[in-house]
Amino acid sequence: MKTIDDYNFKDKKALIRVDFNVPLDDEGNVTDSTRIEAAKPTIIKVLEDGGSVVLMTHLGRPKNKEAKFSLQQIVSKVSEIMGVEIKFVNDCVGDVAENAVNELKPGEILLLENLRYHQEETEGDSGFAKQLSKLGDIYVNDAFGTAHRAHASTTVVAKYFEEKCFGYLLKQEIESLNKVLNSAEKPVTAIIGGAKVSSKITVLENILDKVDHLIIGGGMAFTFIKAQGGKIGSSLVEDDKQELALEILKKASKKGVEVHLPADSIIADSFSEMANKDVCPIDDIPEGWMGLDSGPKSVDLFSDVVLKSKTILWNGPIGVFEMEAFAEGTMKLGQAIGKATANGAFSLVGGGDSVAAVKKFNLENDVSYVSTGGGAMLEMLEGKTLPGIKAISED
Repeated sequence: MKTIDDYNFKDKKALIRVDFNVPLDDEGNVTDSTRIEAAKPTIIKVLEDGGSVVLMTHLGRPKNKEAKFSLQQIVSKVSEIMGVEIKFVNDCVGDVAENAVNELKPGEILLLENLRYHQEETEGDSGFAKQLSKLGDIYVNDAFGTAHRAHASTTVVAKYFEEKCFGYLLKQEIESLNKVLNSAEKPVTAIIGGAKVSSKITVLENILDKVDHLIIGGGMAFTFIKAQGGKIGSSLVEDDKQELALEILKKASKKGVEVHLPADSIIADSFSEMANKDVCPIDDIPEGWMGLDSGPKSVDLFSDVVLKSKTILWNGPIGVFEMEAFAEGTMKLGQAIGKATANGAFSLVGGGDSVAAVKKFNLENDVSYVSTGGGAMLEMLEGKTLPGIKAISED
């Protein structure tokens, strides 16, 4: 795996694909700069070597050149985080971009305008990728969040470079996932939560060969409970996935994987912060009531499993943590993962909602690694080779 440490960037221009697809408020201010901060070590390495940096990224899903998706809005935030005044050019290809790159001096950073202002980016167009390749001497991919997409800037552009490598962030993402999937210290526990079984089927099937314990929580647990004959009231359920749920349980049993489903649930009479609440066994929820959080027995059960684990993967919350009334289960599970990590376990948290939960409960520093890519991480967990990673790995 060629990484940024394999190169000296003195007098070189590094074309770096970053993932600065960050949330903005109505005034265009960055509300969460995690992704920008995550790319900083890679950028600073190039500058310290005596090179210059050309940054390319997308922002949102523009249909044309809409001002609300312009990267001009994030220039001041990127400058603040890097400690270097960022130059900006209002296109990412063509004469205007090439001239701006030619004027770049060692120690300087140029941010290109939104890649997705050109539809050729998402089409993986070779001509567009070739134009991008004129903007640097060495191609560095540091955008894990887009590594599962075969877009021009994430995959196709690499074939126009003899010198290409992974940035620190992408290297760390790959190593952390490989640590969980391939060289994990046992016992290994995967916590898979979230709303639907259908979105996690391939993940569940792929990780059964890697784990000792599988905790299934969140809305998807109700499909498993109902499939086993439980009463789940009006809780979220995928009726067409019940057979599949039973198959997954059967496969797990054959492979010697212990599956842990919730024992009880915090129930509510409507999907609302103001709903009436109660606690009941998860397989005996009254009609008209729905499970919105894991109950105290479930949390104790899950925490016990987590605290005995040496490797922990967490993907998906175990309750509707966005509502204060139903946040406790997810928060306490996160705290248990933090405690296990303090005791020497390796913990990897990934997937948009889990990351949001970790941030909400201030647990980022209590786990070993927080992944920056939701879809990319899921595809790696499914056993897929990501095109953005493959493009760098191939000579």
